[in-house]
Amino acid sequence: MNSPPPPRPLLEIHHLSVRFAAPNTQIDAVKDVSLTIDAGERVALVGESGSGKSVTAASILGLLPYPRASHPGGSILFEGEELLGADENTLRGVRGGRIGMIFQEPMLSLNPLHTVEKQICETLILHKKLKEPDARQRALQLLQQVRIRDPKRQLKSWPHQLSGGQRQRVMIAMALANEPRLLIADEPTTAVDVTTQAQILALLDELCQQLSMALLLITHDLGVVRKTADRIYVMQGGKVVESGNTSQIFEMPAQAYTRTLIESEPKARRAAGAASGEALLEAHELGVWFGVRKGLLRRTVDHVRAVDGVSLTLHPGRTVGVVGESGSGKTTLALALLRLTESRGAIRFKDQRIDGLSRNALQPLRRQMQIVFQDPYGSLSPRMSVGDIVAEGLEAHGLVERPHQESRVIEALQEVGLDPDTRLRYPHEFSGGQRQRIALARALILKPELIVLDEPTSALDRAVQSQMIDLLLRLQETYGLSYLFISHDLRVVRALADEIIVMRSGRVVEHGRAEQIFCAPEDDYTRSLIKAAMDFEVWNDGALRQ
Repeated sequence: MNSPPPPRPLLEIHHLSVRFAAPNTQIDAVKDVSLTIDAGERVALVGESGSGKSVTAASILGLLPYPRASHPGGSILFEGEELLGADENTLRGVRGGRIGMIFQEPMLSLNPLHTVEKQICETLILHKKLKEPDARQRALQLLQQVRIRDPKRQLKSWPHQLSGGQRQRVMIAMALANEPRLLIADEPTTAVDVTTQAQILALLDELCQQLSMALLLITHDLGVVRKTADRIYVMQGGKVVESGNTSQIFEMPAQAYTRTLIESEPKARRAAGAASGEALLEAHELGVWFGVRKGLLRRTVDHVRAVDGVSLTLHPGRTVGVVGESGSGKTTLALALLRLTESRGAIRFKDQRIDGLSRNALQPLRRQMQIVFQDPYGSLSPRMSVGDIVAEGLEAHGLVERPHQESRVIEALQEVGLDPDTRLRYPHEFSGGQRQRIALARALILKPELIVLDEPTSALDRAVQSQMIDLLLRLQETYGLSYLFISHDLRVVRALADEIIVMRSGRVVEHGRAEQIFCAPEDDYTRSLIKAAMDFEVWNDGALRQ
């Protein structure tokens, strides 16, 4: 008796190619890619920034910028239905319903003009036909599922009022709202701290089992892949260069490129000597309070203490790492130190009090204090070329005449590992990791004394992370730069920081030398952060310590 044929895969991609039209040329971003995903299966798509992972995923839902993007060949079948070239009505029925997607950059994906409640409820009303009260109740449950604190209050929040990690969790809630058959997760844990990362991965695993939901996970974090995926596809230069079961790929990678990805890991920085000389940046009892307004007259009835009594000192040529879970106040602290948000308490830069200076008085100091923001797409003007973006600071501060700016731009792009020809292109033409490097080039071109780095490596794969860390250390040694380095990735912080500040709910819970914090943490919260980070640690021999 003949056995029944095996069930058809949920998703089938056959010989997919994607081409982008560029001035005087064409770019083949994806070349002859084939992959399958079965119902309930968890598949990871990994590779360095710009390898074609996100472009492949966007093709599934028809989200590429047509007609500039085209498909020279290929087929995408979902539950046997052809999606490549499907009309807009067909794709609208699939997007957010049968297929959900978590995007890499939540601030770009969330509507800044609508509250969190409106955006989650919209998809529930559209696809599930829920009444508004029922949709609101379901939205509240979803925020609780993704571990957002005080979900009732956050429902009423606007995207700009949330931290990067909170925005990422809102995106996950929206993607899961309609219980899709397939969830495409493009770097779903990039912007969250290690403890939340573990919770989200456990949640995704639980939902995959409960709903028989398949998962296409796009990530550069191999610790996440090893813990989550059943199978792996490895992409390089727009092609799939290796595929197989997760254990097989990690234990016996066939390609040298795959082994490089597995073995790339930030190395712990050698302990530096004690800081000496005058401080470059000091803060004493710094506070940032946001008023809570209620009632018809919108009177202030309480305050949210985003930063509460924080003191720190940063010396020339040193790095202070600021770690903590999403929403702990790390980014708000950085904005306050640079006088980009109102604060209370004393701030000194070099030998000058700056907390009371006017905007005009601060302007001459801006060149010496630069920042690389967490969300590079949000901080890069979509209407300016990369060359104009990088040169913008030179223009604003009158440092270099326009005819001589191009050579400085080329030098800055080369310093961060980008082809100088990219200066003619626009931000939307780059991967998240490439945009992060553009933002760093824009800061470096001014030769500042202080750079605040807000998650500068979060969108980068491990191999490029290691390169970026080496670059930052080299630049620090060459130019005597000082860094305030904000990150949820403790492995990266360990590779860069001389001192570490651990924040929780706006307060500093522990502060000390990096080796002291990692080897002998005193606070229970610090110990939990380090334990969670080490649970994902990939050692140089390719083994994962669980």
